[in-house]
Amino acid sequence: MKVLVLYDYPPSPGGLATQGDLLYKGLKEMGVDAYPVNFESPQEKEWYYRWFKPDAVVGVGYWGHTPHLIMHPQRYGVTPVPWLVADGYIANYREILEELPLILVTSEWVKKVYIRDGLSGKNIEVLPVGCDTDSFRPYDMHDPKITTVREALGVSEKDIMILTIGGDAASKGAQEVMQALALIDNKAPDWKYVCKVWPQPRTEQQNLADLQLATQLGIEKKVIYTTNRISRNFMPCLVAACDIYAAPSRLEGFGMIQVEANACGKPVISINAMGVLDTMIQGKTAFLADVATEISVRETVLGSESGFTPNSKIVFKEPRVVDYRASIHDIAKYLLELMNDANLRKTMGENGRQRAVENFDYRVVAKKFINIVSKRLGIN
Repeated sequence: MKVLVLYDYPPSPGGLATQGDLLYKGLKEMGVDAYPVNFESPQEKEWYYRWFKPDAVVGVGYWGHTPHLIMHPQRYGVTPVPWLVADGYIANYREILEELPLILVTSEWVKKVYIRDGLSGKNIEVLPVGCDTDSFRPYDMHDPKITTVREALGVSEKDIMILTIGGDAASKGAQEVMQALALIDNKAPDWKYVCKVWPQPRTEQQNLADLQLATQLGIEKKVIYTTNRISRNFMPCLVAACDIYAAPSRLEGFGMIQVEANACGKPVISINAMGVLDTMIQGKTAFLADVATEISVRETVLGSESGFTPNSKIVFKEPRVVDYRASIHDIAKYLLELMNDANLRKTMGENGRQRAVENFDYRVVAKKFINIVSKRLGIN
């Protein structure tokens, strides 16, 4: 089997780039003849098509990347296999997607979104995102790599460190977590809430809103926002430095960092919806707060990034759910339970580690990919 993997290569620290890079790494370790290439590099992609002659071109992205991931390889007679996440609403390229022999998606929820938006689902298979469980692993909390992370963040040894990581924190449910922490502050042991976000203009504005909320709640001295650029070398130690990973996300097609937190032996608090249902097990590896609110819209505006003319207005026949909000009271209950019970944190973390290794290790995912492609496309 010869596979060309299209993603943000060389890989940035972002989720889609990591998703593609770990698949490439896993395929190589499984003995597959594979090469990586940037999905937006037409000349280099064509170069590989011509001399490498791949059996399949796997492209990591979302439906709006169809011209790069699907149409470009098709132009040269090569079989595309997109590995897609959801992006709220599939507004274009339905006919092209429906005619493909195989589409990979990251969770059962993403598959349901694609079917909701007009695909039959007959060519869709679920392939979870891989995790490097050699790097994301449990650490001794007295390891200098871990203690220096906590010290740099201003978290003491006695503090319970709760962590949320994302492009911004609000989309990962940080505002709901802060409201929950305010509810239990006088009952909980000493704690610090760390939000690691990616530096960008949108994030700066959101950070200000989040910190304003923390001030209104009276917990601003215990909430820490950090916006440094970091690499995948640092990420495992940052995750391993926390006691609880909290991400009751407002929109989540898989939840890569939640799986990485489990791989580090950390219990997770998330939301009982979307892609999380594929990765977390309620009461065993995570606590999943019920959905309190669904945010729906009746119309949206799309542009050239999605294959439309700028400012194209789409009106839905029925309102579409675009966001979820987790129950603040559930989050508060689960936080308090974990904060007061070190043995429970340890047990759930151990369960999470085992599940991550058995189901989401990048080599396991690569093997699943090989089996799916062999069965669906008849490629050996």
